[in-house]
Amino acid sequence: MTTQSTWQTICPTSDLVKNSGVCALLANQEQVALFQVGNDKVFAVSNFDPFGKANVLYRGLIGETKGDIYVASPLLKQRFVLHSGACLDDDAFAIQTYETRISDGNLEIFG
Repeated sequence: MTTQSTWQTICPTSDLVKNSGVCALLANQEQVALFQVGNDKVFAVSNFDPFGKANVLYRGLIGETKGDIYVASPLLKQRFVLHSGACLDDDAFAIQTYETRISDGNLEIFG
């Protein structure tokens, strides 16, 4: 069985918290962490922390280093780049990222 990715409406943009994270559930029951950085850029990444083995990344702290915006896990503090999912602290790890767009005041994720 194959699954086909499509644009999914997740929430109104008014549900997002600037420079902080919120958690949402995709149609396939996967948790995603959403981060609105600035006024118009929204990043979506897997909420699962591969080090702490828990769905907690939406509670992480947003930071920036060398031009990369990242979220630091609230558990063990590993940092994941929001646009690529790469782990800044261990090249062997990465998290899933998702394409986002805003349409008619709603956040949509391709997944």
